[in-house]
Amino acid sequence: MSRFMSSRYVDLEPYTPGEQPREQKYIKLNTNENPFPPPPEVQDAVALESEKLALYSDNECTELRKVLAKRLGVRPEELVITNGSDEILYFAFLAFCDEKTPAVFADITYGFYPVYAGITRVPARILPLNEDWTLDPTMYRDAGGTIFIANPNAPTGLALPPQQIEWILQKNPDHVVVVDEAYVDFGARSCARLIRAYENLLVIQTFSKSRSMAGGRLGYGIGNEKLIRDLNTIRYSINPYNVNSLTQAAGIACIEHDEYNFVNCSEIIENREWTRAELLKLGFRVTESRANFLFASHPAFPGDQLYARLKERGILIRHFGIERIRDWNRISIGYRWQMERMIETIKSMLEETV
Repeated sequence: MSRFMSSRYVDLEPYTPGEQPREQKYIKLNTNENPFPPPPEVQDAVALESEKLALYSDNECTELRKVLAKRLGVRPEELVITNGSDEILYFAFLAFCDEKTPAVFADITYGFYPVYAGITRVPARILPLNEDWTLDPTMYRDAGGTIFIANPNAPTGLALPPQQIEWILQKNPDHVVVVDEAYVDFGARSCARLIRAYENLLVIQTFSKSRSMAGGRLGYGIGNEKLIRDLNTIRYSINPYNVNSLTQAAGIACIEHDEYNFVNCSEIIENREWTRAELLKLGFRVTESRANFLFASHPAFPGDQLYARLKERGILIRHFGIERIRDWNRISIGYRWQMERMIETIKSMLEETV
C-alpha cells in the first residue's frame, strides 16, 4: 500500500475472486461458471454490433430492457441494467444504506456484502446462519436496516421459499430488502412477482450463471419504479454508460433464445443431483443446493487439504478461509465428464488414506 492511500480505506479487506488460471490444465469447478457457451446467436449479434463501436452505448439499454421485461413479465420502467449484478449491489449500498441505516446480512453469504459495507462506510449488522446453514427469517424481524439476502445463498446453495421472503418484507416495511437471485434458475423460486405488492423489494439477477455470460458482465435489478429511479440516480452519478454496446447486443440475443439456456440449466441440475448422490456415497456431508454448485465436507479431509490435493490432480474447487466453514468447500457443477473425473479422483484419494 502506498503512502497516498486514503485513511478511509487502509483497513478495507477487498473481495477475493476465485482463481482464474489461463492455462487449460485444470478442470475448473471453483467459480460457478456455466460450462456451456451462450446461444450461438450471441456471437453473431456481438459481431454485428462491433461495427458501431465508435458510438456511445445506449445509456438506457432501451431494447434490452424491453426484451427482458417481456421475458420477466414486468414493465421496462421496473428494470435497471448494470455491469454485472455486483454493480447493482454497489448501487444499492449507496442508495439505501448510510450511517443510520446499516446493511444487514448473514455471516456466511456472498463475500461482496461486507466489502461493499466497508467501501461505502456503512455499519453492518451480521446475523449468523443456523448450524445446518439455513437462514432463520425470524432473526430478520425489524432488522433496522437494509437487508441483503442471497437466495439461493452462496456458498451454501440453500434457498428460502418466497413466502418466507415475503414475511421478512412484511416485518421490515420501512427498509429495503434486497434479494440477490444470481442462482435462482437452478431450482429455486424467484421473488420477482412480489415487486408490485412490496415497494421495499429489490430483486437482483444476472446473466453470468444460467445464461452463460459471466465474461459479458451483465446484471439487472427488478423493483417498483421509485426504487429503480433511486438506483438510476446513483448510476447516472457514477457511470451512465455502464453497459457497453456489445454486452447489450449479447444480452438481447441471449434472451431471445432463452429456451437454449434453460435446457442447459436442466442438464446442470441433473449433474448436480448426480454429483451430490455420489459424494454422499463417499461419506461427504452435502447441502441440498438449489444453485449450480454444491457445498460439501468430508471427515477425512480438512477443507484446505481436499482443495490442495484436488488441485495437485488438476481439479480446482473453492475453499474459503473463514473459520466457521474451514472444513467445507464449494464445488461448481460442470459437464458430466468433469464431475465424473472429480468423483473418481476423490475415490482414489480416499483409498490412499486407508
